[in-house]
Amino acid sequence: MKAYEIKEAIGPAGLELTTVRPEPEVGHGEVKIRVHATSLNFRDLLVAADRYPAGLKSSVIPLSDGAGEVVAVGPDVSRFQIGDRVAGTFFQNWSSGAISREATAKALGGSVDGMLAEYVVLPERGIIHTPRHLTFEEAATLPCAGVTAWSAVAESGRIRAGETVLLLGTGGVSLFALQFAKMHGAHVIVASSSDDKLKRARELGADTLINYRRTPDWDEEVLKATGGHGVDIVVEVGGGGTLERSIKAVRVGGFIAVIGVVAGGGQVDPRPIISRGIRLQGIYVGSRDQFEAMNRAISQAELRPFVGRTFSFEEAREGYDYLASGAHMGKIVINV
Repeated sequence: MKAYEIKEAIGPAGLELTTVRPEPEVGHGEVKIRVHATSLNFRDLLVAADRYPAGLKSSVIPLSDGAGEVVAVGPDVSRFQIGDRVAGTFFQNWSSGAISREATAKALGGSVDGMLAEYVVLPERGIIHTPRHLTFEEAATLPCAGVTAWSAVAESGRIRAGETVLLLGTGGVSLFALQFAKMHGAHVIVASSSDDKLKRARELGADTLINYRRTPDWDEEVLKATGGHGVDIVVEVGGGGTLERSIKAVRVGGFIAVIGVVAGGGQVDPRPIISRGIRLQGIYVGSRDQFEAMNRAISQAELRPFVGRTFSFEEAREGYDYLASGAHMGKIVINV
């Protein structure tokens, strides 16, 4: 079968298409999926650059995110049948409960082979039905960015109607968080360096827009927009490069979901976190139970993920390069 592997070269140049891998066969408790679409995350750039801290399988098939249809089931499989539309879970061992070392030991496209292949075989516990109204391309965006945003806003953030959420940028996690926040009746502030992206965010429901290139002290603008109180929740994807301003922008007793390191590292003064009672929590995707809860909400609201651009299977490297350029908005999908 055709599949991509991460080889010795650093970056997308190390992404190599191979046809020598045999088509996988199902065993006990396993499900075989014909992959129709996959999607990219910032984490995939780290994997390609050999900078992913959790460790990598040798010659790993990349990408955690993909959706397709079941074409075979092994003995003892009870939750799926041939023809079901499904996606894999980011963490194959994390079905429910709190995060743990054991739960995060097997991550698709990292410590185990991922989804950028014509066929994959996964254990039944690591697969989930996708919302019926979504295309394969839309469903392929859910496992990492979707679940991460849901975990941040709905699960850990415990969002309530009337609260205010600050989102940094317009990548996959941020736009999912925008959609989930509006689903819950929240007011959403979006900060981006692009007026075109901010305009699109407005069309998706954003209430207050800040161009942080023109307004480098964007935390002060957030305070103005909230009457000096600060926001209830920050979805922090920048990392050390933006966290200090996010701390200034959140209200006393507010919540900051720390998700990414797009803006790089840095040092943060912990004193305002203590004196203002800010709750700071790292979000590392989520469990299968959280994925299922998110899908129920998506189905009820008939929400559709924002797919910014699609590439063919043969254009996978171009998809990586486009993500690395920062020109994207929403999710980048590779059709298989």
